[in-house]
Amino acid sequence: MKALRFTKWFAALPALNGPQRLRVLDPLRPAAGLHQVLALIAQVRSTARCCPHCRCERWHRHGHSNDLQRYRCRACRRTFNDLTGTPLAGLRLRGKWLDYLDALRASRPVRAAADGVKVHRNTAFRWRHRFLDRVKADRPESLNGIAEADEMFILESQKGSRKLDRPARKRGGAASRRGISRELDCILVARDRNRQTIDAVVGRGPVSKLQLERHLLPFLDKDVLLVTDANAAYRVFARAHGIAHQAVNVSAGERVRPGPKGAIHVQNVNAYHQRLRAWLAPFHGVASRYLPNYLGWRRMLDGEKITSADQLLRLAIGLIHNER
Repeated sequence: MKALRFTKWFAALPALNGPQRLRVLDPLRPAAGLHQVLALIAQVRSTARCCPHCRCERWHRHGHSNDLQRYRCRACRRTFNDLTGTPLAGLRLRGKWLDYLDALRASRPVRAAADGVKVHRNTAFRWRHRFLDRVKADRPESLNGIAEADEMFILESQKGSRKLDRPARKRGGAASRRGISRELDCILVARDRNRQTIDAVVGRGPVSKLQLERHLLPFLDKDVLLVTDANAAYRVFARAHGIAHQAVNVSAGERVRPGPKGAIHVQNVNAYHQRLRAWLAPFHGVASRYLPNYLGWRRMLDGEKITSADQLLRLAIGLIHNER
């Protein structure tokens, strides 16, 4: 649009009524969102930009593609942009990303998020797991003081799979046998009194010493006091690694008792289980293969670590991702 024509058009904006202003703003939102996203990506990558192929920090600009600045590595001569090598590489409709991230922070189901952002539900589902890919690995360095650990179990699900290794269940169904069995996904949650939380899908059926060594041991401070229920796997695990351990016999009605460092109970971790179950309910069943993404999503929300869509975008790119 020529400058004179734009000036006349812009001067007429105050005369628009409410519905007309909304009609003008609606097509401008994606453009404004795209500008904001591109500016944020360029800002956060500017201090740590390197070739994702060979990690060389010497590069030069190499034109634009799909609104993103491209670069050529001076060492390997391959080209890249600021999203190459991240879970967001190749995703389109970037002007709607921040609106979608707000929907993600609000824990909206796929269809509700898709309708709100005006994208297809398949796009909303794909975006969900691309943006959550690195959230699941953003864990605290260690659990300190008193750390409570316990498992929760949910029915294994092959939702979305083209081929099942078992007979199909209608509307999620139920386990064919009572109690803890191989039909249930075991989710281990450990949480200290500072609200630092780690979690993992450790397998199916009861938790074992080997699973605790893999998923819990790397996060325990050497002076931690581990508090669990009376499950023998924790006792064997703690004894093998010299970890201070106290067990609460919940099945016998024991809830709280005094201890050397504070009250001995597993109420904090059990309360987290309850919040997690209630939060998962509106999704009407979560596929087992995506459970780690949902655990990271819930951990992020429960810890109130992400207060804006910008922060979530940074985490999705990997800039505040804690490598272990």
